[in-house]
Amino acid sequence: MTDTRLDVLAIGDAVVDVIARAEDSFLAEEGLVKGSMQVLDADGATRLYSKMSQARETSGGSAANTVAGVAALGGRAGFVGQVAADQLGEIFIHDIRALGVEFLTPPKRDGLPTGRCLILVTPDAQRTMNTFRGAAHQLTAEALDAEQIRGSAILYLEAYLWRSEGPRAAMNQAMRIAREAGRRVAFTLSDIACIGPHRREIIAMLDSGAIDLLFANEMEIRALADLDDVDAAIAAIQDRVRVLVVTCGADGALAVEDGRRVGVPVARIGGGIVDTTGAGDLFAAGFLVGQAEGRSLEESLRIGSIAAAEIISHFGARPEANLRELVDRML
Repeated sequence: MTDTRLDVLAIGDAVVDVIARAEDSFLAEEGLVKGSMQVLDADGATRLYSKMSQARETSGGSAANTVAGVAALGGRAGFVGQVAADQLGEIFIHDIRALGVEFLTPPKRDGLPTGRCLILVTPDAQRTMNTFRGAAHQLTAEALDAEQIRGSAILYLEAYLWRSEGPRAAMNQAMRIAREAGRRVAFTLSDIACIGPHRREIIAMLDSGAIDLLFANEMEIRALADLDDVDAAIAAIQDRVRVLVVTCGADGALAVEDGRRVGVPVARIGGGIVDTTGAGDLFAAGFLVGQAEGRSLEESLRIGSIAAAEIISHFGARPEANLRELVDRML
C-alpha cells in the first residue's frame, strides 16, 4: 500500500530469548515437560537461568520474531512492546532496532524487570519454553503511537500478550485505530494455553469482523473450535474470518479465503531440523510479507514455508541465510 510507512506493525511480548542446549535428563531433573511452555515468577526465572548451559541472548517474543522475519524479507516492520530500563531492556531495544525494526515504545523506569524466555533445546530439536513475563505485561494503551498504527498496512497481534488486562486494552485500542484507518488486522493464537481462558472473547472478536487474518496451528484451531477433528475445526472457523491460515506440521500449511482453500507442502532447503524455535513466527512473517506485496494466497503460503524451513535448519529464532534471496530463488 503506497500510503503506508510500515508493512507490518506487531504488538507482543517484549522479552529477551535466552536459548541453550539441554539434555532430556536436565528437563527431568527440573520437572519440565518437553515441548511445553510454562510461566515463571522472578525467582523461578533466576533459579533456572543459573542452571542453564552457555546461552544465546536475543530480542525475542513471538511477534518480535515475526517482525524480525518481515525485516529480513525486505519488508518495513515495526514493533510495540514494553521493556524495563534495565540491562535486558537495553539488549532488547538495541537488538530489535539493529534488525531494521522500528521500535518507539519508551522503557518503564518502575515496576517489573524486562521479561525473558528461557528456551531449552533438546537433541531432538524440541524446545521447552520457560517464560517470565516481567515488564512485557505492563504495556498500556498510553504507550501506543497512533500515527505509527495508522501508517501500517497490517497490524499483527499475538495471543500471548492478550492474557493480561492492560495489554489487552492496548491491543483493543490499536485495533480500533487500525480499523478506522482502513488497515488490516491479523491475530495469531500463539499457543493452546492462551485459548481456553479467552475462547469466547476470541470467537466474539472474529464474529464482530475485528480480525482480517487469523493464524493457527492444528492444535490451536481445534481448541478454538472446541472440536477434535482438524478439518471440522477449520470448517467451523473459516467463515468467521476473511483469511484463515493453518500450519499443519509435516503436512505443510493451508489458507482459506471466502471458502477457497489453498495448501502448500513443507519447503525443503536442506540441513534437516535443528531447532523448531520460531518456526511459526517466521511462517507468519513470510505470509504477511506476501500479503503486503499483494501476492496470492499460494505464494504467501510458500514464502511462509520457506522462511520457516530456514529457521528450523539452525539454532535460534533469527534467520542466518539471506531470506529475501532464498525466497526469490525458490519461488
